[in-house]
Amino acid sequence: MGKYHGKATTVLRPRTTKEVSDIVKWCAKRRIGIVPQGGNTGLVGGSVSLDKEVVLNLGAMSNVRSFDPVSGILVADAGCILESLGDYIAPHNYIMPLDLGAKGSCQIGGNIATNAGGLRLLRYGSLHGSVLGLEVVLPDGTILDQLSTLRKDNTATHNVMLALPRFDNILPLFQAVKRDLGEILSAFEYIDRTAYDTAVAHGHARVFTDEEMQGAQCFVLIETSGGNNDHDEQKITELLESLLTADKPLVLTGVLSQSPAQFASLWALREGLPEALQKEGKPYKYDISIPIADFERVVDSCRDQLKSRGLYGDHAVSKVVGWGHIGDGNLHINVIAKQGYTPEIEQALEPFIYEVVSSLKGSISAEHGIGSMKPHALHYSKSSASIEWMKKLKETFDPLNIMNPGKVLP
Repeated sequence: MGKYHGKATTVLRPRTTKEVSDIVKWCAKRRIGIVPQGGNTGLVGGSVSLDKEVVLNLGAMSNVRSFDPVSGILVADAGCILESLGDYIAPHNYIMPLDLGAKGSCQIGGNIATNAGGLRLLRYGSLHGSVLGLEVVLPDGTILDQLSTLRKDNTATHNVMLALPRFDNILPLFQAVKRDLGEILSAFEYIDRTAYDTAVAHGHARVFTDEEMQGAQCFVLIETSGGNNDHDEQKITELLESLLTADKPLVLTGVLSQSPAQFASLWALREGLPEALQKEGKPYKYDISIPIADFERVVDSCRDQLKSRGLYGDHAVSKVVGWGHIGDGNLHINVIAKQGYTPEIEQALEPFIYEVVSSLKGSISAEHGIGSMKPHALHYSKSSASIEWMKKLKETFDPLNIMNPGKVLP
């Protein structure tokens, strides 16, 4: 985004756990701050050196230590790229429990550090639930080896994209899908009309014809992950038929992937939204957790707020869009500044968005983290008592405050 500019003079790229330990011991002795860095795909300035701290980049630690195709045990270095791990285990009919739009460059260490939820959260939960062991270097350089195993999971996957006439149909549709697909439901993604149109305008395959798009206000992408391909395909086909033939249909139309290429194409549209929007200007990105029923209203309120300040139009903000994970109430709001970031736009959005989240008892950060962007806003979703205990935990593990100083806590 070009929003954060690091001040590091030194980047270190260790290849082994022992080298990480030596670096941390050296820095601890001299009280030099350290910023651990993975794929650097975060959006809140968490992996950026704010005050000339040493950047400890784990990209050179990219070895798969072992994989057992019988048990599904995968042991990998922190610098392994998420997509590369998926490619590594795919020939054995396994998939990674986590899927992100940034999978081509994000690293598994950063994924775990931020407890990423991602696109398959409905099926597998947040990443911590799939991690059974870690090898870590503590802030004094001590190596703590608690490596164990990852759970086994063999899956067959299918997906379908649905066009809806109104946002109000989202909740009853989610309930119907959960009822009919049960345990094989792995993803339920919401995309508003403006976001969909932007993705198509920037090269993503058109899912629906112009006629089918008549009256469509939003879209849902559903994925299933089960152990029996024929059984799962039948269930999702029956779901689609029941939705389209209902007396009062919740959806206008739907497309069920018929091949691996079409499966990938549907996901590519969803995962390509950030890149498509980036081509239209500088994005202000807000990653929040709120009640699902309020998704559309919160996006609309942001647009209205900008209009009331005279900032909505080609000269300032050209688009306000929303998409997210329905399963955990995670909404991504992107505000596209046509001519770049300005103090006027930021002042219109903050603390407005955080105040809206607080009024709904939500979280100001659903999965991107706090980083250096949001410490000042932490109080909108954490009580003063919670923040004090966060500080106490930080002081217990890192009494010298050398590990990523200036992030998360105000």
